[in-house]
Amino acid sequence: MSAHIPLSSIVAADGDRAFQCKPSATLAKTTCPYCGVGCGVDVEIAKVAVEGELRLNKVKGSSDHPANFGRLCVKGSKLLETNGLEDRLLSPKIQGQEVDWHQATEHVASKFTQIIAEHGPGAVAFYVSGQLLTEDYYVANKLMKGYIGTANIDTNSRLCMSSAVSAYKRAFGADAVPCNYEDLELADLIVFVGSNAAWTHPVLFQRIERAKKLNPAMQIVTVDPRQTGTGEIADLHLGIKSGTDTALFNGLLRYLQQHSKLDQNYIDTNTQGFADALACSKPWSIEKVAKTCDIPEADVETFYRLFSDSDRVISAYTMGVNQSSSGTDKANSIINCHLASGKLGKEGCGPFSLTGQPNAMGGREVGGLANMLAAHMDIDNPQHQQIVQSYWQSPAIPKQIGLKAVDMFDEVDNGNIKAIWIMATNPMVSMPNRGKIVRALEKCEFVVVSDCVVKNDTLAMADVVLPATGWSEKNGTVTNSERRISRQRGILPAPGLAKHDWQIICDVAKAMGFKQGFNYANPSEIFREHAGLTAYQNNGTRVLNLSALENISENEYNRLKPIQWPISQDSPEGIARLFADGRFYTQSKKAQFIAIQPKAPEVATTDAFPFVLNSGRVRDQWHTMTRTGKTAELTGHIDRAFVHMHPSDAKDNGIYEGDFVLLSSGTSSKFTDTDKPKKVIMPVKLQQQQRRGELFVPIHWSATNSSSSAIAALYSDATDAISGQPELKHTAVNVELCQFGNHAQLFTRTKLNHNLLNQIAEYWSEVTIEQGYLVYFSTNHADVVSELQVNLPLCSEWFSSQQKNDLGEVRNTFALRDGRLDLVLFSDSNAPQMDVNWLNSLLQLAALDEQQKSALLRAMPDPEFAQGRLVCSCFKVGENTIVDAINRGCNSVDKLGHELKCGTNCGSCKTELQQLVKRHIFEENVTILDPELNPLQTGT
Repeated sequence: MSAHIPLSSIVAADGDRAFQCKPSATLAKTTCPYCGVGCGVDVEIAKVAVEGELRLNKVKGSSDHPANFGRLCVKGSKLLETNGLEDRLLSPKIQGQEVDWHQATEHVASKFTQIIAEHGPGAVAFYVSGQLLTEDYYVANKLMKGYIGTANIDTNSRLCMSSAVSAYKRAFGADAVPCNYEDLELADLIVFVGSNAAWTHPVLFQRIERAKKLNPAMQIVTVDPRQTGTGEIADLHLGIKSGTDTALFNGLLRYLQQHSKLDQNYIDTNTQGFADALACSKPWSIEKVAKTCDIPEADVETFYRLFSDSDRVISAYTMGVNQSSSGTDKANSIINCHLASGKLGKEGCGPFSLTGQPNAMGGREVGGLANMLAAHMDIDNPQHQQIVQSYWQSPAIPKQIGLKAVDMFDEVDNGNIKAIWIMATNPMVSMPNRGKIVRALEKCEFVVVSDCVVKNDTLAMADVVLPATGWSEKNGTVTNSERRISRQRGILPAPGLAKHDWQIICDVAKAMGFKQGFNYANPSEIFREHAGLTAYQNNGTRVLNLSALENISENEYNRLKPIQWPISQDSPEGIARLFADGRFYTQSKKAQFIAIQPKAPEVATTDAFPFVLNSGRVRDQWHTMTRTGKTAELTGHIDRAFVHMHPSDAKDNGIYEGDFVLLSSGTSSKFTDTDKPKKVIMPVKLQQQQRRGELFVPIHWSATNSSSSAIAALYSDATDAISGQPELKHTAVNVELCQFGNHAQLFTRTKLNHNLLNQIAEYWSEVTIEQGYLVYFSTNHADVVSELQVNLPLCSEWFSSQQKNDLGEVRNTFALRDGRLDLVLFSDSNAPQMDVNWLNSLLQLAALDEQQKSALLRAMPDPEFAQGRLVCSCFKVGENTIVDAINRGCNSVDKLGHELKCGTNCGSCKTELQQLVKRHIFEENVTILDPELNPLQTGT
């Protein structure tokens, strides 16, 4: 163990009440639980006078947190609206029956012990999550690898960051991000590769927006098959064909050599393998790159020249690079170009993997991946095995890597893994090949799920469910994309019988007979042990080193300020940038070029499956919507999943805006009769931003909130051979037009039983609104209203109007319960689009007058409710309102903000505002010249 280092510089002063979080405090500092930016959050706390309970009154960004400096995106700004106890899991359950913690713990421990005794430690597995805190992750990894004795613990970070990890390890010898957020502001050129940061990392994007305004010479390039919101500030967009990233960057490496833009001294002094990497790049001329990537030669040359001529370049990449069967090679092709040009280890430079989850990096630090030991040590390294086992004084240590996520569920499906414990994640929705995941969990002898919600797709498969604490209750640390450790503080007490994940794991470990290794009183003890392991027998051989924190007291831990690792005796205040000295952590201490041979995605299009399907996030939602889906302030922007398609592709297939299509793939066609769902059905949204032949669908919807929008069913088990990361950005699908006789909007005060929705509709999708729920559905059912009347007997009064138009029948229905509006149904042969604000205003009334009833039957809202699709979630400003303002002369985002306030709070909608400004000014100008030339009107 290393000597104690004073912590005065990295903890808050003793009197800093903002860090103490006592019941009497008025302010607590914590960290946002969403993306990998790791924003600091100030939470205002009040004590309720009568009940004496704590209440969270307000959240705002922490002005002194170096990740966000006071900014929060729309999801972070709505944390309190999603933090209630509605839909919370509050007690343990065995086979659906509530039990106490002793029963639950003993049952889990005895089943795992029994299966291990009968089948060996390889018959059990943990599947964990970047939603866990580092301390939770640490004890889960310690139990599985050090005590049970198998490496069968993997994480949903395998689905988002493992290719980036593998690439860093190949190049640098360590999973170490070399850059920090300040570098994004100091760069001359930022290249976004497969990243829509405007929606997925909005606070970072806003920092870049500001930096570009301050330095107009800053150049931004986006490399993405789609034109996304991030491209609104781009100087160049490269809309490459899906899966061709390595060709693009191999071509860049060749260009650097041909145009004498190599840093030969850096290559000779600090790297190895350049000749082989360069040899692989030789065939990739600008002409060949342009043809392969299907982009103009001039754009390729412009990008190469920008990269070559810029002294400071950041390449920021995320899922579009990582989620690929060649994701590791893609990342290494980017790193190769930085090594070759010496753009690494200095301000404004480096290959920057932006993590997706709040603690994906913290999980990597403590060995949450099946191919790692704790503290960034390697399972297949005997010395590292000895170090970890010696430090833990544990009875076992694995000698070979465990099962990565896709392989893990394969082994569950094959019957070789007989017990699996899933923590804080929803693999039924996030893992590829959903049919196999369903089948595997149905067959598995024993499934345990720890979570904080009462319902999701995966919980439905559990034999035992264990209630865990959530944000504002959990207490520990997370590490963001720039290696910055921040505290996520427990502000509120655990609700019901919920426990912290580390407590649940330790209780089970002790019940399994492992009493010595899991006697922690609080998370600071776990953190000290974690920090100590990073320092143990390190001697500068491992970049992850927290030796300055290994003797941290509980009080110091509670006041720990955000800090970037390594935090050692030599760098007690952390290090902003790595590899400035040109020293790496490979065996030779030199960075390694990797020779890259570009290859096509594993699943290719065919005549039967001619479209490429891409997937990703939307602006206001997170993962599978178990939190963000709870508030209407986040569901209003995009309230159901759409298939995004280029207008020309739609025209060729006889598809129009709003039509429903059935998506199928080679994977989904292999489903058995017991696999669910067998189909993905969604409405179509036409977008010029799509490449021809490619589609985009959001990832967030599941069987919990929609009949047929869980797109994991369409993805195969194709993975990167090195990282094991699934290919979730590319699969081949067919698009088939669906015909429904009626489409409807159903507004209800109370949530409808999903079995009823399945009875009345072939397609439905449900979303929270302010006063209840909105269900979109499409059906060929003859009489939906009669089905509703039979199944909703508490609705005592029903009113309907029925008429015909040129396209078919229109029927509007509403029902009262005890005089109050309880249900409204607008049904038409075309999908109706009634303003949600209008319905919210009526649902909150104690009674309706005759004029309001008539308006419902005629589907004629008051004109004041005509603002259209929500764009600004903070101030509830709709598209129609914005377009009207643009037409009145508000022809910039700043002017719109001054007039309507939109874009002036969290800023998440600013790129969309810019798109609306461009579109409607463009429409006006083009229409004046020649209406036939307007692509937004003609679909060309």
